Amino acid sequence: MSQDPSLHPMVSTQAGSWLTNFLFPRPAERRVSAIFRWWESRRLPYNLIVGVSGGITIVTLTVLSALPPSPFPFAVPLGAIVVYGAFANVCYTLGSLLEIAFHKLWGSQVLPVGPTLFRAGLTLSVGLTLVVPVIFAVVVWVLRVIEVLI
Repeated sequence: MSQDPSLHPMVSTQAGSWLTNFLFPRPAERRVSAIFRWWESRRLPYNLIVGVSGGITIVTLTVLSALPPSPFPFAVPLGAIVVYGAFANVCYTLGSLLEIAFHKLWGSQVLPVGPTLFRAGLTLSVGLTLVVPVIFAVVVWVLRVIEVLI
């Protein structure tokens, strides 16, 4: 039993803001080449978002490391940034491969998963790049303050 994905309530057919269309896009056609193109058309914005998140993290960690009570030098090696970016892009590529695998395994029995995989991957990438290191740095700074006060 084949179902038209555009009839599903979670698949938008209306135009919206750029952000809405970016985060909740129409899924790719059910062809391997179309799925691959769909993912590649979003790679640059993904890299920009993750890159800006990394920049914010580096600035935040630099500021936190300079705060009293005991400032310490902070620097991220360029090699680590390059490796992290490469790893993020390998993981991004896994999104298209997963969607293609789902398409090959279940065909029209499964709704298109690209938009959901994209949002989940973007959220995880920003979380790992921005949220986790900043929370860790704040906790370390608070512990430094407590150590001085005790």
